[in-house]
Amino acid sequence: MGDGMSDKHPSLALRFRGFLPVVVDVETGGFDARNDALLEIAAVLLDIDARGYLRPSTRVHFHVDPFPGANIEQAALDFTGIDPDNPLRGAVDEDTALKGVFAPVRKAIKNHGCNRAVLVGHNSFFDQGFLNAAAERTDVKRNPFHPFSSFDTATLAGLVYGQTVLAKACEAAGIPFNQRDAHSALYDATRTAELFCSMVNRFRDLGGWPPPPAGAMPPTLANALD
Repeated sequence: MGDGMSDKHPSLALRFRGFLPVVVDVETGGFDARNDALLEIAAVLLDIDARGYLRPSTRVHFHVDPFPGANIEQAALDFTGIDPDNPLRGAVDEDTALKGVFAPVRKAIKNHGCNRAVLVGHNSFFDQGFLNAAAERTDVKRNPFHPFSSFDTATLAGLVYGQTVLAKACEAAGIPFNQRDAHSALYDATRTAELFCSMVNRFRDLGGWPPPPAGAMPPTLANALD
């Protein structure tokens, strides 16, 4: 079982110590999660195939109405191209959006035998901050995400590809990235999911997973200096 495999199928639960990685991207009215509006949220669930490789699966996406009293910086709207007043956005309130994201995540946690979800994001602290703030405002129960742990693809891409910008990291990974479509939550979440899967799968191809016995690992610098 140490290789992340079950008797019949590789296991997401074993791969990430009971965490279900879920890729999240938000578009917002600024950088302040407590005071600035959440305007879009997208989540991409992941699956694992019979060979143990990760791949994106279900995607959910909501345009969100700013919460009452929310601040929106014009610079943020210029950056994302979002018009919060456009009735064609089909926006929903934060409560509806969060419930729409949390329900399929909870279902996937159960299906994969995981304990809870862990947010995967590009500079994940940003998306996690807005997700947590919205959950607190709406008092939505049974938030399936770990409250502070996350997997940051900017950090991982810096390690794997020497790139930390999403577009550059995708380019290094051979993932097409269209700057015209960027800064849409669904587009960025989809590309981030592909990037995360590419890095986890590359690590497997390189022989890094399953991990070798501890005694076979090279000594750390600290041990070498003892």
